[in-house]
Amino acid sequence: MQHLDLTVVRRALEWLHDGRELWLATVLSTYGSSPREPGAWLIATQDGEHAGSLSGGCVEDDFLERLSRGEFHQPVTRVRYGSGDDVDYPAPTLPCGGVLEVLIERFAPDEAAVTHFTALAAALEGKGPLRRRVSWSTAERQLLDDDGIGDRVQLQETEQQALLRVGPSARLVLAGVSPVAVFCAQFALGLGFEVIVCDPREGKLEELVEALGESAARIDTIARLPSRFIAEGGCHAATAVVALTHDPRIDDLAMMEAVHTQAFYIGVMGSRQTSSARAARLARSGGLSEADIARIHMPIGLHLGSKTPAEIALAVMADVIRVRRGKPRDGL
Repeated sequence: MQHLDLTVVRRALEWLHDGRELWLATVLSTYGSSPREPGAWLIATQDGEHAGSLSGGCVEDDFLERLSRGEFHQPVTRVRYGSGDDVDYPAPTLPCGGVLEVLIERFAPDEAAVTHFTALAAALEGKGPLRRRVSWSTAERQLLDDDGIGDRVQLQETEQQALLRVGPSARLVLAGVSPVAVFCAQFALGLGFEVIVCDPREGKLEELVEALGESAARIDTIARLPSRFIAEGGCHAATAVVALTHDPRIDDLAMMEAVHTQAFYIGVMGSRQTSSARAARLARSGGLSEADIARIHMPIGLHLGSKTPAEIALAVMADVIRVRRGKPRDGL
């Protein structure tokens, strides 16, 4: 499943190779109601071709019209859409009095721009997350290595710059099919994750497809051991690996492989007693160190008092989002 950000970057590279100037607009912050989160991209040319989204329609139309009239000629521009005394463009009116702050960068079709967007494409394809450091006072741009964890946008007002995370789209690898896994897949799709389900057991993937209905078309199903998929490079730094089958032949092997990847979240379902026994088993049979075992969330998920498969899946995905956003448990 191609992430929207990757579509934006690939389109930018096409235009640059064609010798076309382009503008990259990034959502810096939102106040009130806004359909896109900070970090969302829109790429456009002056003649109106574009890809991506800032607000779902109204802001894009205004931005493209202003661009066609020759606005945003500076290398970097910071603007605010919405209501209030400190906005640049009070129209169009955003829902519920919202405010949308946007960073607009102008790129000439030169070697530096091609190099910049090529690096962004590599990051989005899983070759290592990056941070873009962009100054709206000096128009300087720099690419920095990053761990990929935390908010996509960090504003540094004193330095008049923004740090913008760029990395692969969030991926959920479900190690095996179970009732809880079905609900996790549904939640993950709604949260914008790429979902991959691995299960070698006869009939299990068919059960998943039947339970998901039309949503199944948006999921990759792989009829093999999850541990093999993981060992062969199935995880990058934006991957969460979740095992929910209660079958040690699937769950334990997946954990043994996942701890040797860059996955930001690794978790397996089970009670505290089961988890303690699994930790001992992974150390004894799997040769995992204390540091390896410490990476595994077990019992998995937030402690919500969950009982049903849907409630357990909600607790699992809530914990995945917590870790992805860099929030400690005691900070909830």
